[in-house]
Formats: sequence, structure tokens, C-alpha cells
Amino acid sequence: MPVVPATEDAIHQAAQALAEGRLVAFPTETVYGLGADARNAQAVAAVFAAKERPRFNPLIVHVPDLEAAARYARLDPRARKLAETFWPGPLSLVLPKRADGGIADLVTAGLETIALRAPNHPVAQALLAAVDLPIAAPSANRSGRVSPTAAAHVEAELGDLPAMILDGGPCPLGIESTVVSLAGPEPLLLRLGATPREAIEEALGHSLSLPNDAAPIASPGQLERHYAPNTPLRLEVTDIRPGEALLAFGPDVPSGAARIINLSTAGNLAEAAANLFAGLRALDGAGASAIAVMPIPDQGLGEAINDRLRRAAKAR
Repeated sequence: MPVVPATEDAIHQAAQALAEGRLVAFPTETVYGLGADARNAQAVAAVFAAKERPRFNPLIVHVPDLEAAARYARLDPRARKLAETFWPGPLSLVLPKRADGGIADLVTAGLETIALRAPNHPVAQALLAAVDLPIAAPSANRSGRVSPTAAAHVEAELGDLPAMILDGGPCPLGIESTVVSLAGPEPLLLRLGATPREAIEEALGHSLSLPNDAAPIASPGQLERHYAPNTPLRLEVTDIRPGEALLAFGPDVPSGAARIINLSTAGNLAEAAANLFAGLRALDGAGASAIAVMPIPDQGLGEAINDRLRRAAKAR
């Protein structure tokens, strides 16, 4: 299916496709998602097949707002506080699943929890309003690969597997949502993302804990290797080896790279996050022996950027 501009008419066509059990790729403020009706088990299975995604890896369900989320999960005061503070926006909440919510078991990998978020993007919100269904939507790429931040990335990854690819332009944040579990007594940070850890901890009034290494996967982004280009990555680089491309950050860039993409010449972490996946994709096609990555401060959004880079650099 060719990429189509996300006009009002195209959004209504996409909503019809979702209602019929087909897949639609659409933009959010974080990355492009590959959406299916979260209540339709066959449609959800088609998402896993298109992405070649392990079925033990749950999906995030997109809803328009807090009221809609309450149809599918039980929200305690902590969940309502975070949703009221950060929704719509790049925060996903893992919550106890309502037995009567009608969500396909495959969405939640058979767990008694569900991951929900309300996207802060006009096309995503218009699609949710038009279809009036919960949309299960992981990133619109092959499992483990670099996430798409433009419609062309989706087309390159998935071809005609989606019925439609709605083009809403580049994703403004460019890195996935932060995932927090509130399914137990202690809030857990399951995935670093576009909402900084510090902002969530300030809203909660206390620190977030990390999950036990032996705990089952409860959200996307917990696989050890993820977000990976085909070209090997070398992190925390201050010098360039022959044949390497460079993913740079800041004004002081070492010389000698075959190709350079600077995530932010000003050293701005928000700009770097927005450019991360597009930069990795571009350098992955440069024919380099490796992609050298300059150090990025491990604070604020830098913590999420470094998380993606470390997972992408894991040996196959």
C-alpha cells in the first residue's frame, strides 16, 4: 500500500480498515505504530506476523484518554495521577487488566496486566476518534530493528503489509514512550523513554524501582537486544577507526569518519532523541564497517537515548 497523506478522508479510510481487522501504520509523537483492533485476535496475530515479533512480548494499547483507559484496566490513585499529569503524552502504564475489557489475550501475552497510553499526536488522536476502538500498536518495524520515525521508514520495513501507512510527517519526539508498571504495590520503571524518569518520580513523590531480572517481560522494550541496525555499533567513542561512520553529539566532533550525522550540534538532548532512529537508519545504509557513537550525557532524555544505544549494540 503506498504511503498516503493523513488527510481527514484518509484517516476515515484507515479507521474503516482497522474495524475490518486490517493493519494500519500511523504516526504518534514518539514513533510510527503498526495498529490493529486490540479486541480482534486475528488482527493482533497479523501484527505479530508482520513484525516477526515473539508472542511473549506484550503490545501497548492506544486509547484517547483516561476515561477510555478505565474500560480496559483498573486505575488506582497513582495511575490516575500519572495519567492526569502526562496524558496525552509519551508515558505507558502497565495496569491490572479488566476481565470484561474484551482485549485479545495475545495483546497482553496472557498476562493479567495491560499496557495503555494516550498518544499526543493529532493524527493518532483523530484515528482513535474515528475508529472508536482500542488500538494495539507496537512500532511499525521488524522486531528488534530500528524504530521508524517517518512514513518512508515504515514502507521500507514493512512494504505492503499494512493496509495503509498514514503519513503525518516526522515524529517530533523520535523515541518511544516510557513504561511504568503500577500493577503491584511498588511502581516499576520497565522502559526508559521520552518522559524522563525524574518527571515521573516528581509526580509520584518518590523514586521508581527497577524490575527483578527474573521477572517476566511485561512491556515492549525489555528485550536485551532491540532497536538494532545491521551495522555493528561502537559506543562511547572519542576516536574514529578506518571505515567507520560516526553518530555524533555536540559541537566537538572527531575527524576521520566516512560519514557523519550529528544528533545535535548544540548538545540538546531533546533534539538528539528526535534524530536518533533516523540517524541510525541513515548510517546503517552508508556501507560503513561500524557505526561509532560519541558519548551522550546519561541524564534526562540522555538516559533513554543511551538505553536504546546499549540494546542496539548488543552482540547478535
